[in-house]
Amino acid sequence: MPKIPTLRLLALALSVAALSLAVHGCKDSKNPASPGGGATADHVINIVANNLANSYSKSPDTVTVGQTVAWKNVVGATHTATSDASGTFDTGSIGAGATSAPITMGTAGSFPYHCSFHNSMTGILVVNP
Repeated sequence: MPKIPTLRLLALALSVAALSLAVHGCKDSKNPASPGGGATADHVINIVANNLANSYSKSPDTVTVGQTVAWKNVVGATHTATSDASGTFDTGSIGAGATSAPITMGTAGSFPYHCSFHNSMTGILVVNP
């Protein structure tokens, strides 16, 4: 009969394996973006105030497939960078002075996006092969 610590270790190992499979299974090959693994991005797009209106700088902006992109909020209000195509990418809320987690661009194309709090804020990210 196994000892209690052995059962706990087995339960922990099974939990880690299940979590790993769940995370891996969430990746969608149709999705051009996925969360980046590192803390820094290859490319940063700033969220700025332009003529008293919030905007993304620069837009359109261009990266290549495989590069990571993050958005930095350099203005006071909370913003997002949310793809117009549902499920493509969404930074979540980015507070003043904060930078989003890097997102890896895995598919070439032109991806319009907006701020989910301010619908007039729009941008375009072009991902080249």
